[in-house]
Amino acid sequence: MNNQPDGLREYPSTGIRGALDRSSPGVMGVYAIVASFTTYFCMYAFRKPFAAATYEELKFMGTALDVKSTYVIAQIVGYTISKFVGMKFCSETGVRGRARLLVGLIVAAWAALLLFAVLPGNLKVLAIFANGLPLGMVWGTVVLYLEGRRTSEFMLAGMSCSYIMASGMVKDVGRYLMSSWGVTEYWMPFATGALFFLPFLLGVYLLTQLPLPTAADKEERSPRTKMDSHGRWAFLREFSLGMLLLSGMYFFLTAYRDYRDNYGVEILGELGLGERAGIFTQTEVPIAFGVMICLSLLSLVRSNRLGLILALSIMITGQVMMGAVTWMFEREMLDSITWMTLIGLGAYLTYVPFGSVLFDRLLAYTRFAGTAVFAIYLTDAVGYTGSVGLQLYKDLFATDVSRLEFFQQLTYFMSIGGGLSLLFALVYFMRRGPDPT
Repeated sequence: MNNQPDGLREYPSTGIRGALDRSSPGVMGVYAIVASFTTYFCMYAFRKPFAAATYEELKFMGTALDVKSTYVIAQIVGYTISKFVGMKFCSETGVRGRARLLVGLIVAAWAALLLFAVLPGNLKVLAIFANGLPLGMVWGTVVLYLEGRRTSEFMLAGMSCSYIMASGMVKDVGRYLMSSWGVTEYWMPFATGALFFLPFLLGVYLLTQLPLPTAADKEERSPRTKMDSHGRWAFLREFSLGMLLLSGMYFFLTAYRDYRDNYGVEILGELGLGERAGIFTQTEVPIAFGVMICLSLLSLVRSNRLGLILALSIMITGQVMMGAVTWMFEREMLDSITWMTLIGLGAYLTYVPFGSVLFDRLLAYTRFAGTAVFAIYLTDAVGYTGSVGLQLYKDLFATDVSRLEFFQQLTYFMSIGGGLSLLFALVYFMRRGPDPT
């Protein structure tokens, strides 16, 4: 039977693909997690290592902006442009060429890191901008392999653990290269990427062996098709208010998550933990497993309506948790590591569903013909625009506030505003779906 979403002939069921075709959904899910986790984890070795360095006491071209802030902003701008491009490019991509696209994106990002190492001072910002340009399309390309399946939540939750864990671990690798091997802070990102390039290729190969969604997958989760411009506009007209609520909330959530991620070294330094070896791994690994367990359980929910309700409820819980544990930390009821872990858990319980299970369930519940990748990239494009704005605001208008204090204030804002936005979105989408009977 031809399950190909874009009319291409289905691959023959031989080798790994044939074994997976004959396997149970659980085996298929575990395999998909290993393949997607490996691919996206390794991608972070080309995106985040530069954040492990502090570039202390350096200003950009005599301005008030820290050099590190400039690098962070430049990469996010490139990454944001990539998300806008990905709204069209990824939502229209068929089966053929995905693997070549993934490899090409990473090679381009790695070449930019080489330029970051060799270009003179003020031109390095152009290299880090170029590094962000291809990387924003990697997530959507990998999601195309996983969405629209009965076990998509399980697969996507496992894949999402990759960037929760990778962001901290690749920074630990970068710090190790600088402290133990004497790699300079400008060569360190390129060297870190070199360590992960071959594992990345392995992950891409494993992804290409995944069989296409079955007839049962399509029946339960609705068929996933490419979305042209008419399909994208139809989606926006159908869910305009709900997408406005989600995009507005994600605008601030992405900024918050990026701030914690990019300035984790500085925040931990103010907490007295800056020199502690492996600190990022210690805080991020429990977060990854906590998020994976919560979201994987959604695969057990067959009702798409209930699945959407539970996904948004988990997200609201994450926002409430962030404010509650910060209040406890300020009253010395929690130690620093526990606080950083729990606010990270709360933030990722809200952040991860945006890139995985939320829109997969939304399309399945509403039976809208298309791909979840479009909605993912729409909110991502809006979200990373907010991240740029927050970086500029902190360095230009909140210079007297420490990184830690600014982060605590931002946590309360997100906890209240984000929780309310998600609650309103939940009510809205429950009224937009089919008759629950």
